[in-house]
Amino acid sequence: MTAEGFLEGRRLQLARGVLLQCIMGGYPPARFYGSDDGDLALIADPAQIHRLPWSQQPRALAICDADELTGESSNLSTRGQLKAVIARYAALGLAPVVATELEFFVFAPNTDPSQPFQPPVGLDGRREDGHSAFSISSNNGLRPFFSEVYECMAALDLPRDTFMHEMGVSQFEINLLHGDPLLLADQTFLFKHMLKEVALKHGLTVVCMAKPLAHTPGSSMHIHQSIVEIGSGRNVFSDANGEPTATFRHFIGGQQAGMADFTALFAPNVNSYQRLCHPFASPNNACWSHDNRAAGLRIPASSPAARRVENRLPGADANPYLAIAASLAAGLYGIEHKLEPSEAIQGVFEVPDNLSLPCTLHAALERLKRSQLAKELFGKEFIEGYIASKSMELTSFFDEITPWERRVLAAQA
Repeated sequence: MTAEGFLEGRRLQLARGVLLQCIMGGYPPARFYGSDDGDLALIADPAQIHRLPWSQQPRALAICDADELTGESSNLSTRGQLKAVIARYAALGLAPVVATELEFFVFAPNTDPSQPFQPPVGLDGRREDGHSAFSISSNNGLRPFFSEVYECMAALDLPRDTFMHEMGVSQFEINLLHGDPLLLADQTFLFKHMLKEVALKHGLTVVCMAKPLAHTPGSSMHIHQSIVEIGSGRNVFSDANGEPTATFRHFIGGQQAGMADFTALFAPNVNSYQRLCHPFASPNNACWSHDNRAAGLRIPASSPAARRVENRLPGADANPYLAIAASLAAGLYGIEHKLEPSEAIQGVFEVPDNLSLPCTLHAALERLKRSQLAKELFGKEFIEGYIASKSMELTSFFDEITPWERRVLAAQA
């Protein structure tokens, strides 16, 4: 839209079905988004209008809500779903607080998808070969890129806590500062968009797939969650003596009750399960533990005021609005129904059957299809539309034969 049109308040409308467009570009049948495929109104959030610092031509980006023409939020909008979850907390006098940790890879351009990704050539003329986790010098070859990333983050008002090299080859992680869940979802979305745009300027490719390289750790989007009282700001996960509360236990119980049903929301792509079935600290379970990265729900070591639950299931490919909404909705369900968690698991452990999670997209979608909890918390229209879109993506994947199949199976009698 032109700046003039935007400033005049001209309404931008969008076909309802676009919210269910799958990643290849197609759409599920119209019955999932209304047979008329009528319009939605895109309503810009005044707090999320940003001049794009990487663009030579003056441009701005506005994050919008997708509202029905009657004024209410569209059930198909993931941002709207997150706002609804936050409102349910507010009705109880509570406000969730979250932080996201986002991992990503920086690669050389990859013009042939049949070839593996490669790290870029550094200032020394060589490609990184790994073994650089938490190194203070491993990103020297990418210094111009990261310098512009930092400048753009400041221009977009994206405060960062820490930035580091992760375990993978040319893999990095950012920790965004904790705060309001909607703000953090917006910031996570903006950061991923910014990364890709700045990378293109520097002749690089940023990849937020869950598992872009074999034999290498995947990329996560861990979600740290706590709840405070509106007004006092007190963390309700800790009592006056600094001990964990019943609310803390019930929140964990709700997370455990929802993780299997919501796996397809946290791990939305075929590739998501490549990360989960080769767990480099990527646990595919609903166990909880104190400071144990093998558990899907980890309680980081912290002071009582900072007591929180870390959901380690979502990958970097997850929709931040939907993943945060699903995680918080599960926790609230546990609080409302006073669900008790399992016993905490420490050390090396075997995952009990009742705490294991779906390990393929097909299994996760089947679990979501049977979930009354998902339909109760997010509405039948959203869940059925999401499943329809993701089923199209899964079918598209099965329409292709992989190099592994040709290499290994073709010679069999």
